[in-house]
Amino acid sequence: MERIYKEALRLHKRTHGKLEIISKVPLETRTDLSRAYTPGVAQVSTAIGKQKSLARIYTIKQNTVAVVSDGSAILGLGNLGPEAALPVMEGKAALFKRFAHIDAFPICLATQDTEKIISTIKYIAPVFGGINLEDISAPRCFEIERRLQAELDIPVLHDDQHGTAVVVLAALINALKITQRSKRHVKIVINGAGAAGTAIAELLISYGIMHVVLCDSQGVIYKGRAKLNSAKHMLAEITNRSCLKGLRADGCIIGDLTSALRGADVFIGVSAASILKASMIRIMNKEPIIFAMANPIPEMMPNAAKKAGAAIVASGRSDFPNQINNVLAFPGIFRGALDHKIKKITTSMLLQAAHNLAGCVKNPTTDQIIPSIFDARVVPAITRAIL
Repeated sequence: MERIYKEALRLHKRTHGKLEIISKVPLETRTDLSRAYTPGVAQVSTAIGKQKSLARIYTIKQNTVAVVSDGSAILGLGNLGPEAALPVMEGKAALFKRFAHIDAFPICLATQDTEKIISTIKYIAPVFGGINLEDISAPRCFEIERRLQAELDIPVLHDDQHGTAVVVLAALINALKITQRSKRHVKIVINGAGAAGTAIAELLISYGIMHVVLCDSQGVIYKGRAKLNSAKHMLAEITNRSCLKGLRADGCIIGDLTSALRGADVFIGVSAASILKASMIRIMNKEPIIFAMANPIPEMMPNAAKKAGAAIVASGRSDFPNQINNVLAFPGIFRGALDHKIKKITTSMLLQAAHNLAGCVKNPTTDQIIPSIFDARVVPAITRAIL
């Protein structure tokens, strides 16, 4: 890991970032200039002025996505600000181009005010065919996404939420198949109630998972727990279902992560490094499934999780099998949205995307529950779901 860190610093210093802009048209002669710029471009602007929808035909709008962050939740590093967000957003833009041939632009905002972020994105929206929100902390990210989806006529997706959720569900579908568990009876614990944890819980429940318990830094979330923000109040309504049935004494889970994991089948971590212990895995059901996705250091290293008794282990890392990374989802999601002129990406589309992604692994094994990000079938499979 230390070697990769040093190589990454050298790479970024040498190239001064990862992106450049290249013209699609020749600019070598006076005729070239007359067609691409003045006077010819005036005719293009006039046409668009009369019919705004022509911008999708005559400009980059049809194939562009804005990757927007305020730097408040960068990877697992925290609130480092917009300048520190820029290399991550550059990387995201490069991945859009590499895997889905989408021209994406990194935009890092020098504000963490919800209303200012919403207003700014609305002001720049005419340039873009879609908005990818990234590394914006919860619970502000929920309001920002919801408002922009309602107020813009182009697709808006907070990828930390929904891209992550799609890949987790795809991996879970195959993991349940291997361990012969049903979605109605499997017991899942999600540790981390921020953007990713919230979206994962919602998508798993929409898929038909009946038993989901969510933990935050204060322990298990349940209906009636003190000092829950509005987002966690919503989570308390849809998770830890025994509480909702009035069975607190008989079945509602209250306490810390260890309490939640007793008798659970699946651990999904989107939280903090090294928080999961071998003793916790040993109190789970037989053949537990461990998705430890904290980045860059997972809740438990995959080798240690296997040693503690996990049947299937996944992480966010590329140096272990079963890398759960949202790059498997977001290029295809936006490729489909742009190609099919989708104005809003729905839950049913995301569920189908997860099914399609899982289906890219024809014969899943404990070390392959999810396809490689370099599998050429992945983006087309996701794109087909966004209709």
